[in-house]
Amino acid sequence: MKTQNVMIVGVGGQGSLLASKLLGRLLLSKGYDIKVSEVHGMSQRGGSVVTYVRFGDKVYSPVIDKGQADYIVSFELLEAARWTEYLKPGGKIITNTQKINPMPVIIGAAEYPESLEAKMKEAGIDLDALDALTLAEQAGSSKAVNLVLMGRLSKYFDFPEEEWMAAIEASVPPKFLEMNKIAFKLGANA
Repeated sequence: MKTQNVMIVGVGGQGSLLASKLLGRLLLSKGYDIKVSEVHGMSQRGGSVVTYVRFGDKVYSPVIDKGQADYIVSFELLEAARWTEYLKPGGKIITNTQKINPMPVIIGAAEYPESLEAKMKEAGIDLDALDALTLAEQAGSSKAVNLVLMGRLSKYFDFPEEEWMAAIEASVPPKFLEMNKIAFKLGANA
């Protein structure tokens, strides 16, 4: 199998690292060679966080270059727009429609860009946008956005739901397990 590339992008504190670990566990259980690389920005201050997940028969580097991502999973709309140049032709962006103001917007030095979804679609980007925050809240916690988005990503992979559930069980503390499973299913069925 040729190497597949998934970028998980978001803002610090949104659970992107848990999402990448869950995806990594699933892919490892399927027998793929896998490399995961975490790039932290000012994550504790709400800055960008990027994780690369690469898998295939043999993967030599954990880094995804511009134009190589098969999928970009974005926890926030501006982050989806920020990383579009990494998407390969024919790739897909799965994004939460939530907007989190970056520091320049918070301090009044900039405005949050308007019509990002429409602009990305006009640029020819295959965009799967959903309100993952509302679905996470339906599952029981706004912190479950990561599992909603992993559920959505699962629709593009040919792995049985039971295998995703096993990866969730191996990745999530028991007291949050049921809520995260519900969030995953809400994302998969959105």
